[in-house]
Amino acid sequence: MKILKKIIIAILLLLVLVLVIALFMPKEYTMERDITINRPQAQVYDYARMIKNQDYYNVWVMMDPGMKKTYTGTDGTVGFLYAWDSEKKAGKGEQQITKLEQNNLVAYELRFIKPFEGKAECNVRLQQTDTSTTNVNWSFHSSMAYPMNIMLPFVKGMMGKNMEETLSNMKREIEKK
Repeated sequence: MKILKKIIIAILLLLVLVLVIALFMPKEYTMERDITINRPQAQVYDYARMIKNQDYYNVWVMMDPGMKKTYTGTDGTVGFLYAWDSEKKAGKGEQQITKLEQNNLVAYELRFIKPFEGKAECNVRLQQTDTSTTNVNWSFHSSMAYPMNIMLPFVKGMMGKNMEETLSNMKREIEKK
């Protein structure tokens, strides 16, 4: 009985420690990744603003080929809405274009519905480095409520890898054209 009591106390102390650590961890976070694509800025922009193109490069979209997708509006324009529903890892959510700056910016909001609710502001910024090369900067800004924010280091690690793979896939697809 003493051993069981010690185990329960140890588990409770560990839980309290985790909750205290979460109090001091950030709740908001921003992630950025960059890649250089060997194509002119206008060509990269024309590809990046079309949300349906993500079927060919976005690792989250590619996780579940059977994912249910719906589209509202005209792809590549402000207000275009892409919704997904996946029984697998991608969950359920929406992506909506919120701002476009010709050849420079594609901004959108991600709204996660399942398995966890959340929102994120994302920007794809383009900068021409020379006549045939474009730097792509993809940023993701969101928040995690306490005590879930204790998971931020793990989420950022996993997301960072997925963002890099997505950008690499985007580069491959654009440079094929």
